[in-house]
Amino acid sequence: MNKEMEIEIIRSKRKTIGLEISSDGKIVLRAPMYATRRQIDSFISSKEDWINRTLIKLEKRHAAMPQYPALSHKDLLALRAKAKKTIPLRVDYYADQMGLSYNRIAIKCQRTMWGSCSAEHNLNFNCLLLLTPIEVMDYVIVHELCHLIHLNHSAAFWAEVAKYMPNYATYKKWLKDNGNALIESLPDD
Repeated sequence: MNKEMEIEIIRSKRKTIGLEISSDGKIVLRAPMYATRRQIDSFISSKEDWINRTLIKLEKRHAAMPQYPALSHKDLLALRAKAKKTIPLRVDYYADQMGLSYNRIAIKCQRTMWGSCSAEHNLNFNCLLLLTPIEVMDYVIVHELCHLIHLNHSAAFWAEVAKYMPNYATYKKWLKDNGNALIESLPDD
């Protein structure tokens, strides 16, 4: 394993040692408070092949990701203004089709979420949805509207999504394959 590889170690009141690698390649090891350095090193050593395979897979995925032009702050303001006009119209269309009502809609620029639904029936959407294919944007809208019925990701929730968006898996995959590249086009704050 690369000796210069950084692994963040977080100790807590857990019982086992665990390792995770985020989509950007950050490695985090979580360990019990009582774990010795020798135990941690031994665990890392036992996971060396998995770490290397995962990092290689992430590099390949990142290299294959489409590249989007960097957005300026001005571009982002214009995109958000357009999203504030476009997304509510799409939400109203699907809410009417589904016989649902919501409280309010907020359009945000987020790095981690495409949409959300609160228990108060407030809907939030990422302005970057305007840069996705219309079917992908519609999938996120239907997904969040279905949370008005099921505030979870149960089988019943996904059945509801499929009722209105039978090919939702295709659009969900598009977000998984392309979403990070879109988010990387955001300006650094």
